Amino acid sequence: MLRSISTILVLIFTVPAFAQIQAVDIYSVKQLSQLIHQNRYLQQVKLDDCQLVEDIEARAEVLKEPLYQFLWGEMLLTGTCVQQDSRRGMTQLTASANQGSNEALFRLARYYDEGERVIENNETAVKYALPAASGGYIPAQMLLVKLLNEGYGSPFDYEHSYRLLYHNVFDNQASKVKAEKLLKQLATKMPASIVKRAQKRR
Repeated sequence: MLRSISTILVLIFTVPAFAQIQAVDIYSVKQLSQLIHQNRYLQQVKLDDCQLVEDIEARAEVLKEPLYQFLWGEMLLTGTCVQQDSRRGMTQLTASANQGSNEALFRLARYYDEGERVIENNETAVKYALPAASGGYIPAQMLLVKLLNEGYGSPFDYEHSYRLLYHNVFDNQASKVKAEKLLKQLATKMPASIVKRAQKRR
């Protein structure tokens, strides 16, 4: 009788613990894109108790999906849910950028601009920021104009970079104010006629 009661008590206290473990579905491209734009992608992987590591790795390494190459690369670079492997992580991030991922291009541009994980090289940062900016990625447009203001890149890119950022729609007032400040500084490097031309919609 006592043994039966003990068994029942064990079941009562262990079933809820198992019930708390829930299977997590792999993120859709749209969901992952939103997580990246909100800079919550690594946090979400950890919040999901690292259950998706194998799925993420397969989508990156086997299926070679750009956004998952980005995510997997960042996980390896930061040691999120996996053993840190910076070289392998950078390889994945570069592979994503080579497929045209604006997110990966921007991240590489930032790494080279800030000298994080790589030797600082602002010209390389421009090289990565420019295609992401041209692809409509606002953070890359901001970074590109900042780099041009600092004297990196080519004056031939001034008008194009000014136009990209000037004609954008911003998610919040803070981003708009930051863009205006960057554009005002870049305009001092350009002839007034070129600034006016860049401000006109094509």
